[in-house]
Amino acid sequence: MAAALLVALTVSAPARADKEIDCKLTFSLSGWSAFYKTASGTGTVSCSNGQMLDVTIEAKGGGLTFGKTEIRDGRGEFTAIYDIDNVLGTYVGATAHAGAVNSSEAQAMTKGPVSLALSGKGQGWDLGVAFGKFTISRR
Repeated sequence: MAAALLVALTVSAPARADKEIDCKLTFSLSGWSAFYKTASGTGTVSCSNGQMLDVTIEAKGGGLTFGKTEIRDGRGEFTAIYDIDNVLGTYVGATAHAGAVNSSEAQAMTKGPVSLALSGKGQGWDLGVAFGKFTISRR
């Protein structure tokens, strides 16, 4: 009887599911492009559970793109994050950018189930569309 009760309690106990957390990225990024786009920078990821992480960012890709850009006060929002370490890794996506003196950029990327939407404004001159990868690593 005790064994049957133990089995019943084990089967009926709800499985603990991790809760998704909100994580945001603030960053600065600078780089250049002439058919091949490259940029690097630093940032900080802050999550709703109090976790924070200083990160290094590298962006690389190719496409029809020319210019030089510096983005300050860039912002990013992640989805499908359960621990701050989920933000680390390489994302792939597409970029659209345009500017002369004051430049703007928007990007949507994925890394498996994790998505990252970026936006930023800065200084420089550029024109084009680039495809590539965006890598976030621990600083």
